[in-house]
Amino acid sequence: MIAKEVIGHPDDSGCTDIDVNIRMIVVTPANAKGPVPLLIMFGPAAFPSPNQPSEEEFARINRAMKELLLEKDPSLKQVFEQHPAFQLSSRTPFQLPPRNEDGDPPNTWELVADGWGFALLDPTTVQADNGAGLTRGIIGLTNHGQPRKPEDWGALRAWAWGASKALDLFLTEPRIDAKRVAVEGLSRYGKAALVTMAFDQRFSLGFIGSSGAGGAKPLRRDFGERLENLTASGEYHWFAPAFLRYGGPKTVNDLPFDAHSVIALAAPRPLFIGAGNLEQDGWVDPKGSAIAAQEALPVYRVLGAPEDCVVFRQHEGGHTNGPNWPAFLDFAEKVWSGRLQCSARQK
Repeated sequence: MIAKEVIGHPDDSGCTDIDVNIRMIVVTPANAKGPVPLLIMFGPAAFPSPNQPSEEEFARINRAMKELLLEKDPSLKQVFEQHPAFQLSSRTPFQLPPRNEDGDPPNTWELVADGWGFALLDPTTVQADNGAGLTRGIIGLTNHGQPRKPEDWGALRAWAWGASKALDLFLTEPRIDAKRVAVEGLSRYGKAALVTMAFDQRFSLGFIGSSGAGGAKPLRRDFGERLENLTASGEYHWFAPAFLRYGGPKTVNDLPFDAHSVIALAAPRPLFIGAGNLEQDGWVDPKGSAIAAQEALPVYRVLGAPEDCVVFRQHEGGHTNGPNWPAFLDFAEKVWSGRLQCSARQK
């Protein structure tokens, strides 16, 4: 694998007091014969393990550490001379990372094994995941540190914007097939992945996991997480201020749209929507996501795309995408091989 860290700096000339540094780790197969498909994954950005200094660098570290210790305690010279092979720091033995929920290698390893690249995009470096950060991050930068106006972005839209900026970069990368870039997220990041698909038509495919209310679940459906849980809790910063009024004085029945409308905004591009079992993942309303996916299909039909371009899969695990990875990879292969034509057809 080839892994590199990318730091993005938005133009802050209009508000130099706010510094935004968008962090992303990009990994591509080392021996790819051409441009590879890539999955942008919302979540913490860290280099794949193991990430350690080279043997030469460890030797330099050990020399420097011994010199410092000898300055502190010259009597250690005799100890070092008696044990010349002793090293204060050494490479950690390679250990395979923990397997995923199905007992398979990590999901990112599966991607590389299938010839994909992936990008770990840290959404909190775009916009903090709390209300206190709304005058900072990309929202604060555009508002010059002032409070939001009713129609201004929430964190979900800001995170989606970060994914779009990452895609701008991938359009210039010869190792990446920019026409086959997908986006993935779980829970709040599943909501962000759906928003990304709705607002940026360049994304080829979306993997929306356990997104719950505010994602691929009908808000008008009286089951599991409800709209009021979003507007009256520490999650209000995910949404535009204008949305919050539907938690009072207005109600969910006053909404001009629902989750199926957001799903339909991705049409005719394919979406893989998933959730866990009812016992461990019932709060996100798996059945509701299946209903919302079904209700979005008329738009796909109007655009001439097969109904199979939107799929819902409920797995036996809990609040995770893990068990759905093999099915998602099969779905993506079917789309990108052309066996499933998810594109608008001329009438």
